[in-house]
Amino acid sequence: MTSFEIFRDLQREATEWRRYLHQYPELDYRLPNTAQFVAEKLASFGINHIETGIAETGIVAIVQGKGGDGPTVGFRADMDALPIVEASGKPWASKMPGRMHACGHDGHTAMLLGAAKHFARTRNFKGSVALIFQPAEEVELPSGGLKMVLEGIMDRFNISQVFGMHNRPGVEIGTFAICDGPIMASQDDFDIVVKGRGGHAASPSRTIDPVVVAAQIIMGLQTLVSRKTDPMDSLVISVTKLKAAEAYNVIPDNVEIAGTVRTLSSELRDFAEREVFASAQGIARGFAADIEFTYRRSVPVTFNHAKETNFAATAARNVVGAASVNDKVRMSMGAEDFAYMLEARPGAMIFLGNGSSPSLHNPAYDFDDEALVYGIGFWISLVEIVLPV
Repeated sequence: MTSFEIFRDLQREATEWRRYLHQYPELDYRLPNTAQFVAEKLASFGINHIETGIAETGIVAIVQGKGGDGPTVGFRADMDALPIVEASGKPWASKMPGRMHACGHDGHTAMLLGAAKHFARTRNFKGSVALIFQPAEEVELPSGGLKMVLEGIMDRFNISQVFGMHNRPGVEIGTFAICDGPIMASQDDFDIVVKGRGGHAASPSRTIDPVVVAAQIIMGLQTLVSRKTDPMDSLVISVTKLKAAEAYNVIPDNVEIAGTVRTLSSELRDFAEREVFASAQGIARGFAADIEFTYRRSVPVTFNHAKETNFAATAARNVVGAASVNDKVRMSMGAEDFAYMLEARPGAMIFLGNGSSPSLHNPAYDFDDEALVYGIGFWISLVEIVLPV
């Protein structure tokens, strides 16, 4: 087992980088300061092949090993923050109003930078490492992962395998979790406009009340999960937006509903798209109303390939020991746009414990700097496995 203590010097630097990035979060593709910071650090390590401006503010840097020619393996970190007002109370809290790193992308970026410094000074591998710094993981279509793939990074840099890592609150620091096959769900979104006939709230009999219809649709959609799918399958349908009249005494003409669908199989994605529409339309027509329906397929299932999952699990064990690696973790219904890279090339996503921190996307969340050393160690161990001299 490789002792993580040898990476403590990198952790100290990475902590400084991480806290700087945390104070100056940027959103979606608009990452000029973050991208400049990353590019300058990579150059300071002696990395010469750095390409910027991919998917607007993304970066791919290539480190050639001293072991000679070999494959190129991609390691990905996301860089963007979220439009959330921070409430962590930390000395390094966001200085940008209404923005914060509430998902730990500052930590992901700092860990890959720490590993990059080690790769650049040792180059003890055969082949090349492609360091992928991605914008816009948190946005919907087109997300940064999809855009980088569409701009051809896999072919352009001859990437043969690709790996990602994401921190996970509730998992002990110094532990990892992974599984082969589906590890995170697909994400689809829908909008429904319920079209009725408005009027005065004191005379509901003269209206076709779209508020009542919308309420029935919201409840009806839940039966798609509880009564129309196998209980052993994973499907989540959540209505998250509801917009009606703004006055107490008005029944509106229309009501807007929106929500999200998560699943772990393409068959259930097809089912959900078909049945959400059919259920909503059927309920509406039962009340003499109608609907407008829009369904958008967003992130696909994050699917870990078996060989690469074994590589990642082995690398994690080399850093923290077998007892601290769960290689059969329960699948998550969250979504991750690293899925697009895993569709383009074989690879795997692994979870890194962030301890008992608040959940992701919570105003009180913060990446735990004690986790940095394990993430840096993972990347370094993974290179030793997939690109041995």
